[in-house]
Amino acid sequence: MQQISRRRFASTLGAMAMGGMVSAGKRAKAQERSAPDHYDVIVVGIGSGGFGAACAAAQQGLRVLCIEQAPQIGGNAVASGVTMWEPGVGGTGLPFLIYRRLKTAPWGAAIYSFGRHFSWDGREAFPGGEHVPDLRRTYTDTLRRHRGDGQPADTAFRKEHWHGVIFEPGVYEQVLRAMLGETGRAVLLTGTTFERAEVQDGAVTGLVLSNGTRVTARAYIDGTGGGALCRACGCESLYGQESADRFGEEGAPEQPNTLTNGVTLIFRVAPAETSAVEPLPEGIPEACWWDGFPAMSAVQYPNGGYNCNMLPTLSGQEFAALEYAAAYEECRRRVYAFWRHVQRGWPEFQRYRLAWIAPALGVRESTRIAGEYVLTLHDLRAGLSKQQHPDIITIADHSIDRHGAGGIGGEILEPYGVPYRCLVPKGFTNLLIASRGASLSSIAASSCRLSRTIMQLGQAAGTAAAIALDQGLDLPAVPPGVLQARLREQHVQLEWPVPPGLAAWLQDESAIAWSAAP
Repeated sequence: MQQISRRRFASTLGAMAMGGMVSAGKRAKAQERSAPDHYDVIVVGIGSGGFGAACAAAQQGLRVLCIEQAPQIGGNAVASGVTMWEPGVGGTGLPFLIYRRLKTAPWGAAIYSFGRHFSWDGREAFPGGEHVPDLRRTYTDTLRRHRGDGQPADTAFRKEHWHGVIFEPGVYEQVLRAMLGETGRAVLLTGTTFERAEVQDGAVTGLVLSNGTRVTARAYIDGTGGGALCRACGCESLYGQESADRFGEEGAPEQPNTLTNGVTLIFRVAPAETSAVEPLPEGIPEACWWDGFPAMSAVQYPNGGYNCNMLPTLSGQEFAALEYAAAYEECRRRVYAFWRHVQRGWPEFQRYRLAWIAPALGVRESTRIAGEYVLTLHDLRAGLSKQQHPDIITIADHSIDRHGAGGIGGEILEPYGVPYRCLVPKGFTNLLIASRGASLSSIAASSCRLSRTIMQLGQAAGTAAAIALDQGLDLPAVPPGVLQARLREQHVQLEWPVPPGLAAWLQDESAIAWSAAP
């Protein structure tokens, strides 16, 4: 028998033990990944961004758990009645596929154009701005807001070029469910949230859900509006308006404050056979008790009713000072008073009745998460022609629109890009954020917050997760070129003007058949 020195014997035993540990570790990981409560990706919050992330990840072969606190998915577009996509570049990936499905339902969706507007027709003509279905227009007509010649959009440009999409919220929610269901790889839990996030060494290791289940994943994506998952993990956050010296932004206040974009409670009115001014509920005064009756954005549904948005219903400062239930109740009272004001001031609305008040407030701005890069006014001003980011994953051109929060505002003169790093919370390896809570300054957030833009952030996040897990990378290390190439394959617009191939793809508006997911 061969003799082995004591040192070699100890070394051999150590190697054997280490090999056993490695094997045991691999077996434990394999067992964990095959467990019913383990997923490739967990997405928390299935609004615009969360849906985009979950759908993109599942379409690329990942097993995805979708967690939504509300009974329905779709976020503000469903629960808050924000059932329109305003004009803007970049909504070419998943949003276009959704639109093609919406068209198959009776009165499911329509392209709108401007009707009357108090800025050019006078206040006596309409109590704000009207948008009406326009059969002459196509989806491509909705993919631009900026004028394009270095000048802000004037009245003539707005009338001719500003078009958007109006859709039925119930149909929209069914379409999202169907698209997730068709992947065969997405598990959806509604009426559920997480109670606790487990974190170790810059990585999320698990979530304990409100139903008592502990779930784990290789990657996590926060789709909540205020970055709830990221905040629970200890990520650095931003709230309110940053001071001018924080990011060097023109128009920012000298000192930081807690002012945020105004909050909306949307209501819907339906045609009636008789003319009448609806009575006010008991206890609600007829006279305005706040800063004055605001203007109303009214978008006509294909079936003839209007989606009505008083801009805003509650200031961000008022909203921050109230508990949510109290804020909602105050907004509801204001809706009734405002609707009576509209009926009395514009008699045509006496042939409509208040048919629905959204069950949730439309919140435009809340907590944001500090990422590897913070999008600021400098990016909005530079635009794609001057930005030097190698990792742009969506583009936008909505105005700086602060809804009563004060400070700088105005139109964007050319599209700007949002870097992937805005989705990567500082210091985390397996966590992304894809919502209005992404890494944006307050000024940038007032532009980069619309539904289609946020959905494209989500599509980028889900795609990045697929690349990272396939290549064994941490999420911050996803190669920008690989991510951009994969997004272009999914018809995501990253350039302006629209590339010819993408423009050709957008010409096909043929309806996509679908059925509601069970």
